[in-house]
Amino acid sequence: MAIKIRKINPLQKKAKKGFRGYPVATVAYYGPDNKTALKVSVGIILEEGTDATYMERWVLEQGDVRIDQTINKQIMEFISKYPVRSVVITDRIIGCPHEEGIDYPEGSICPKCPYWTHRDRWTGEIIH
Repeated sequence: MAIKIRKINPLQKKAKKGFRGYPVATVAYYGPDNKTALKVSVGIILEEGTDATYMERWVLEQGDVRIDQTINKQIMEFISKYPVRSVVITDRIIGCPHEEGIDYPEGSICPKCPYWTHRDRWTGEIIH
């Protein structure tokens, strides 16, 4: 029986090292449901208490950004432009990949992602 070797995602490897100081790269995944991530947002926070100074987003029409080798390589290249000491990754898909006010009207619900209607993006539980 052959041994299957799984390649460790370098982004996950950096995140497993834990908090090592600032600057911090934040990685958040978004998808039409809790199974498939079509979008990833990466921000670079330079100092504690500040918002991300640099931000990039990658989107796929099909597939999953978490396992797309090209996108993961581009994320690593983006992060390597800055003296990032820590990487923080969400442990789940945290919402719809579409942006309110850009992809659908402000104050309304995304028509393409009914899964997220009345759902808490952090816990995944239905809210009323």
